[in-house]
Amino acid sequence: MTDAPLYSVVIPTIGRPCLADCLRALAAADGHPPEEVVVVDDRSRPVGVLPLEAAGELPLRTLRTGGRGPAAARNAGWRGVRSPWTVFLDDDVQVLPDWSRRLAGDLSAAGASTGGIQGRLRVPLPRDRRATDWERGTAGLEHAAWATADMAYRSAALEEVDGFDERFGRAFREDADLALRVLQAGWSLHRGGRTTCHPVRAADPWVSVRAQRGNADDALMTRLHGPDWWARAQASRGRLPRHVLVTSMALTAPALALAGRRPAAGIAGALWALGTAEFALARIKPGPRTAREITTMLATSVVIPPLALLHWIDGLIRHRRATPLRSTP
Repeated sequence: MTDAPLYSVVIPTIGRPCLADCLRALAAADGHPPEEVVVVDDRSRPVGVLPLEAAGELPLRTLRTGGRGPAAARNAGWRGVRSPWTVFLDDDVQVLPDWSRRLAGDLSAAGASTGGIQGRLRVPLPRDRRATDWERGTAGLEHAAWATADMAYRSAALEEVDGFDERFGRAFREDADLALRVLQAGWSLHRGGRTTCHPVRAADPWVSVRAQRGNADDALMTRLHGPDWWARAQASRGRLPRHVLVTSMALTAPALALAGRRPAAGIAGALWALGTAEFALARIKPGPRTAREITTMLATSVVIPPLALLHWIDGLIRHRRATPLRSTP
């Protein structure tokens, strides 16, 4: 579709090997190639070279942002392109062979008020066994709204809202924040017809524990967008309220015991154990139930509730004076 709007692709990366697969798939997509591909190297200490040769004949340019996070990397990317549309891809996705042709259809069908068009994500899961907790979490991206794993934004909309908020230092909630600000500016957002594959990347048993840092970003979202942002961003509320209750029981039990109120301490301890067991069982039951998975779920289910609460409190304190990002005049 030669008459379809021009677009550029921006891919932030921290040098993961999957970047080669991402670029190779993009180069193989036919129909409506990008005007430019911008790979933004966000490694704080680059070691080795990026597999840029995988991009083949695509017009490619690189930038460096020195480990400032994906929001800053995407900002550096889109601010340097001249295309009317900017398509953001994560470095761990693989577009399908008909992706650029379907993207052309998405862009051509966009009305004047359309600020962004989301690609549909497909997360392949194992067929010979049940998915692990980490795999199921990744599969949740299939239902996520406005995920920048594959998200096309009109460059004018990005300019109007001043792009991504770089206070989101991780790959979490920066996409929801941008979407809400684009909507607030009067643009509309839609889902397109293109599909992108998002493989589950390898992870260690403690990945779910590290993911609790995202609770600090949720606190920032509440500060910037109000307590109803979950519904407007079509985001899952998560288990934080339950984590607060379970953690409070864990703290209350020893305090009551020290105060000599042993029956009450026993009840609080039992409630903590019950809440922890319920959390672990909810994660174990739909999974493969291997010894490794069960052990991982039991251990992390004990650690996650207090860590989630601590990160939430940390976010509330750090972002207590945060104000919404100003739009470009």
